[in-house]
Amino acid sequence: MRAICPGSFDPVTYGHLDIIDRAHAMFGEVLVAVGRNSAKNYLFDAQERVALLKDALGARDGIEVVVLEGLLVDFSRAHGCGVIVKGVRFAGDFEFELPMAQMNSRLTGIETVLLPATTRWGAVSSTIVREVASYGGDVSEFVPASVNTAIRDRVAQRKEAKS
Repeated sequence: MRAICPGSFDPVTYGHLDIIDRAHAMFGEVLVAVGRNSAKNYLFDAQERVALLKDALGARDGIEVVVLEGLLVDFSRAHGCGVIVKGVRFAGDFEFELPMAQMNSRLTGIETVLLPATTRWGAVSSTIVREVASYGGDVSEFVPASVNTAIRDRVAQRKEAKS
């Protein structure tokens, strides 16, 4: 069965990669869907996030990275995905994801698997990584080297644009 791992991935972290790899081990084929939300202020645009994910994932067979278009369940069905896989780090994530999983199942029959974050990556989020990086902090422990470089470059560009 093909699974879909949707997310913003802004930026992709080792926690994201762990969930993707675990989903791949469970389902054999994974579509990583990079979401776009015009109301969000992203560090990287959708195409940049796709490129960073592809670079971070390397040449893993059975994993494809694309931009998510439209409603997740419709996109999932159109791409032959029978299950949605989401990572959860704490109770708040679970409380946010559970109603969506129940609604997706009721409306379309597509099930959601909620994978708990591993202890190593449970405290890591893209939001925290962006925040730490914006103040010049070192986030290299939490993201692949190419992503770390891209974050540093983007933060520097934004600071330069503000001056």
